[in-house]
Amino acid sequence: MKKALKWIGLGLLALLLLVSAGFVLWAETPSQPREAALAALQSDAQVTVTNTGKYITFAPSGQTPSTGFIFYPGGHVEYRAYAPILHQIAAEGYLVALVPVRLNLAFFDTEAGAPVLADFPQIQTWITGGHSLGGVASAIFAKNHPEIKGIVFWASYPADDSLKNSGIKMLSIYGTQDGGLDHGAKIEQYKAFQPADTQFVVIEGANHGQFADYGPQPGDLLASISAETQWAQTTRATVEFLRSFQP
Repeated sequence: MKKALKWIGLGLLALLLLVSAGFVLWAETPSQPREAALAALQSDAQVTVTNTGKYITFAPSGQTPSTGFIFYPGGHVEYRAYAPILHQIAAEGYLVALVPVRLNLAFFDTEAGAPVLADFPQIQTWITGGHSLGGVASAIFAKNHPEIKGIVFWASYPADDSLKNSGIKMLSIYGTQDGGLDHGAKIEQYKAFQPADTQFVVIEGANHGQFADYGPQPGDLLASISAETQWAQTTRATVEFLRSFQP
């Protein structure tokens, strides 16, 4: 009997190791940035892009921004895929920091934005945000850092109501063709977790995957607008929200 139990235990351990190895392998092979994202990672006349080794910053050239935006990537997406919209936001006069997360899953690394706060003491106002799972993680980060004054959700929402009465401002942007959000039904479901003055922006024809440049996403719906159009509308709504924090 003892020998049988020993073999059962070894078998369960081996199964656990195989499952763990499979999960890590899956997590470390995320959707990759495509051509537009890679191009947006290059500096130009308007934006200086810097890879610090800890995160990537997009800074408006020739300006000293007072507002910073820390962005968390969506689940199983290589973080550089979010460069197109973030580059455009920085061009409007904001410091943007794009943070990588452990195993490409933001809930394993909710404090990924902490080094950014420490490295830029000159920033007067901090906003955080993220796409999908990254938005959830950004809300957890904001809850732990009172210097965060606002949260931007792209196809996302907070996981609980801990910030509902905190005074923090929120912006929620989502598309009508988002398969992951069931055409926005999940946004409605989780509105109870958000402040009454939360701003909601619906992009007609936008889907889940086109908030970045990593290609089609399983379970998503086909967008009826181009990625460039979705990026432009997301940029405009996000910038308007960031501008509301300026005196």
